[in-house]
Amino acid sequence: MTVRVTLVSPAMNAALREARFDGDAPLDRAGERAARAAASAVPGAGLVLVGPSQRCRETAAALGLAARSEPALTGWDLGRWSGRRLDEVGAAEPAAVAAWIGDPSAAPHGGESLRELVERVGGWLDGVGGEGGAAPEAPSVLAVVEPSVVRAAVVHGLALPLEAFWRLDVVPLALTELSGRSGRWNVRLGRPLTAPQGL
Repeated sequence: MTVRVTLVSPAMNAALREARFDGDAPLDRAGERAARAAASAVPGAGLVLVGPSQRCRETAAALGLAARSEPALTGWDLGRWSGRRLDEVGAAEPAAVAAWIGDPSAAPHGGESLRELVERVGGWLDGVGGEGGAAPEAPSVLAVVEPSVVRAAVVHGLALPLEAFWRLDVVPLALTELSGRSGRWNVRLGRPLTAPQGL
C-alpha cells in the first residue's frame, strides 16, 4: 500500500532568526500569526503527529491540529551547542564545527551525529511506510517537525549520500511530501503552506 507522509516545518521563532541551534524556543508573535493564517491550507491526514519541541507543538496548535507527540520525530540533538548561535560556536570551536560538517559520524557537541539523526528518522519513515511488509498505521500521515527532521527524511527516503543533508534548505511553514513505502519513496519538496486566495 502506498503511504503519503506530509511533513510541515514549524513557523518562525527568534532562535531561527538568530541562526541559533534551537534550544526548544517558542514561536515568536509573527510566527504564530503566520501559522494561524495558514491553518485553512493544511491537508487532511489519517494520522496527525508532532515533534515534541515547543516550536512544533505551538505551530501544530496554531494550525488547529490535534496532534499526537512522536518522540522519533524529535529535532536533532546538538548536545551542549543547543541554544547557542552558530557564529559563536564556530568562533569558539572551529575544529569541532569542521568535523561536525565534514564527518557524518562526528558528534563533537555530545549529542547525535548526522548519521544517527538520519537513521532515527529513517527508521520512523520506514515504519509508517510498512517496513518488512507490515501494514502502515494510516495511509496518510501529517507531522509538524523540525527542519532537521525534514532534511533527514528526504536524505533517507531518496537514499542520498549523508552529505546531501547540508544542501537542503527548509523554510518555515513549508510542506514536504513523501509518497510510497519503505525502500521506495518519491518526494515533493517545499510547497508553501498558504491559505487559498480569496479567503
